[in-house]
Amino acid sequence: MLRSIVAFLLLANIVFFVWSQGWVDDLVGVRASGDREPERLAKQVRPESVRLLTPQTLAAAAAANAAESKFTCLEAGPFDDAGIVAAENTASLALPAGTWSRQTHEQPARWIVYMGRYANHEALQKKEQELSRIKVAYEEITGFPALEPGLSLGRYSSRNAADEALQKLSQHGLHTGKVIELAKASTQYTLRVARADQDLATKMSALKLEGLGRGFSACITPP
Repeated sequence: MLRSIVAFLLLANIVFFVWSQGWVDDLVGVRASGDREPERLAKQVRPESVRLLTPQTLAAAAAANAAESKFTCLEAGPFDDAGIVAAENTASLALPAGTWSRQTHEQPARWIVYMGRYANHEALQKKEQELSRIKVAYEEITGFPALEPGLSLGRYSSRNAADEALQKLSQHGLHTGKVIELAKASTQYTLRVARADQDLATKMSALKLEGLGRGFSACITPP
């Protein structure tokens, strides 16, 4: 009995192996699937993009990455139209030619839905409690003395968006809010040294010249 079971299992394995290799596809009418040509090639995604890397190529790439990591991106600013002129004049005297460039950053206008100005912080806290109770998000205004103490119920890049937000807030019973322009659209500039080596980075970090404002620091956005 045991011999019969062993013989049956051996035969079953042989039959499965023959079928899985596709040797009897035409006989049984069922095509076997597996890791064999051409099915395996058909499943590849963009096989033409596959590139074998030699040890020499890998070593060169590692060396290039190591060399690139020795450079630092530094920038000074932001400056307005007048400030960038003074900064560039200072940079042309203090830094090697061709190491720095001007970066332009367009700043959109900022509008807020504003509540205030309150007589004191006790009145401000009372309004905060009211807003929390009706689940309206807010933030305390800071950095704008003419609006403090006061609250912002949202910041927006256009007057229309702020007006729509104010209209929706009125549905919550808020009728003392108003839309104000927090900042006008403007253009700001920075001076950037995209690839400063260690010696240049040390020199730049030590620069405390009037025309460069607070001096150079790490780039906020990558070059």
